[in-house]
Amino acid sequence: MFVDEAKIFVKAGNGGNGCVAFRREKYVPRGGPSGGDGGHGGSIFLEANPNDNTLLRYRYNREFKADRGRHGEGSNCTGHSGADMLLQVPVGTLVFDEHSGETIADLATPGQRVLIAKGGRGGRGNQNFAKPWHQAPREHEEGHSGEERHLRLELKLLADVGLVGFPNAGKSTLISVISAARPKIANYPFTTLEPNLGVVNADGGGGSEGRVIGRTFVVADLPGLIEGAHQGAGLGIRFLRHVERTRLLVHLIDTSEASEADPIHSFEVISGELRAFSESLAEKPMLVVATKLDATTDRTRLESLRQFCRQHDLEFHAISAPTGEGVRELVRSIADALDKIPKPAPEPALDVQGASNENAVDSAPLASKNL
Repeated sequence: MFVDEAKIFVKAGNGGNGCVAFRREKYVPRGGPSGGDGGHGGSIFLEANPNDNTLLRYRYNREFKADRGRHGEGSNCTGHSGADMLLQVPVGTLVFDEHSGETIADLATPGQRVLIAKGGRGGRGNQNFAKPWHQAPREHEEGHSGEERHLRLELKLLADVGLVGFPNAGKSTLISVISAARPKIANYPFTTLEPNLGVVNADGGGGSEGRVIGRTFVVADLPGLIEGAHQGAGLGIRFLRHVERTRLLVHLIDTSEASEADPIHSFEVISGELRAFSESLAEKPMLVVATKLDATTDRTRLESLRQFCRQHDLEFHAISAPTGEGVRELVRSIADALDKIPKPAPEPALDVQGASNENAVDSAPLASKNL
């Protein structure tokens, strides 16, 4: 099951209480206070794990509490600190505070780790309150409470290229031909219900035929969009978040006789839905691809779409994924376009206080609990 949203509650461990104790050894007639400090509570960290691709583990298990610190003891013994907890999430996960809506962290780099809830500090024992004028203190501190937060996790897949278009435009067929991805393919609308990712070898052939490792990129195949998707029609536009991080969009349009829609109108509808979701998404570089060339006998609409793209300075390709016509040229054009588009630099993670936490991966202690 593909899950790209989850709400969880995290609670760092409380600190242990300080101890009130005095030395009672036989040969220490003037023994002073010996109450130890309480241990610190365990903290909770989030880490980007490249081996995860869904938030399913947080769909049913929604509460996470770190160990508390143990209380201090006599003979100046400090309580044992609670173990830290490490929660692993897919790369590309955004973390929001549920109440304020503040963005806490953007885990866009594999292995990136960020402190999400800090454990409470242990209380001081009475040994810390001894003074020359107050040699038998009975004061001590209670342990401090650990931080707790209600979080909303949102996954945005990390891909270089996003395939968009109407249902049955040939997106799933194309990604199955150019990569090793095997999405469900059928001759009815809304076959694709969740995004699919595929790695494409641009210089060594497509799918399992690639032998030479050259330029590679990741393609995301999204469920189809229809007119009014931003108002809830069809599957909506919530899946468009998965192409927000892409550098290039490939718009697939069916120009065969099987589709009655005008190709130019289809392009304008999808462009409108992209703009309704995000203005920056609509302004991304785009390639327009006419599909199902093998089933196109009357090429009038195909040529009108080609002329439209020429007028609007859009790169145009015509392909047939089942026969492979034009596919290799398309893949290499995508790779060439990506070479000209710089990769965005990942933003530094933010800690729970909102300060820059660029060293979160190195400074965070190795946690003893992995979930």
